[in-house]
Amino acid sequence: MFDLVEDLFKRTLFIGILLLAGFSCNDKKENMAQVAVNAQTEELKIVDFEGLKPYLNKTDDKTYIINFWATWCAPCVKELPYFEEITKQYQGKEVEVILVSLDFPRQFESKLKPFIADKNLQSEVIALNDMDMNSWIPQVDESWSGAIPATLIYRQGKRQFFEKSFSKQELQTLLKQFIN
Repeated sequence: MFDLVEDLFKRTLFIGILLLAGFSCNDKKENMAQVAVNAQTEELKIVDFEGLKPYLNKTDDKTYIINFWATWCAPCVKELPYFEEITKQYQGKEVEVILVSLDFPRQFESKLKPFIADKNLQSEVIALNDMDMNSWIPQVDESWSGAIPATLIYRQGKRQFFEKSFSKQELQTLLKQFIN
């Protein structure tokens, strides 16, 4: 019973935070803009869920690790170095890490971009700006409550979703199951 109440609380909190972030934005066209970006140049790619979909369903030979996170989420920030290690370790190989930020749109410039620069993130960072979370969360994974950190790992027909934070060892072990 406690797990059910905790799960409901997490969903409600997450949805409430995203809704508040959405209401604070002045220009809807600006909110849904898709701006070409690269983490190394401190530019930021901002997409709605339609813009994110192609990253969730690639069919090439790579293993994709899609991590949903935010700068205000302590467990998310704690595990980011593990994803960055994978990016460095597998650079030029058949593994790609994509960090999908769920930060508040009004804080992309003031918090997210400085965070990316300060941490020197080398993985691709995409800011998801889509307030219709009841629509897109189950499209990522039916079991996802909406809590973060959350990670999708896939390669061709194999796909696993995790609503938890990882230790370095756990993440490395999981990745090996996909690339071997």
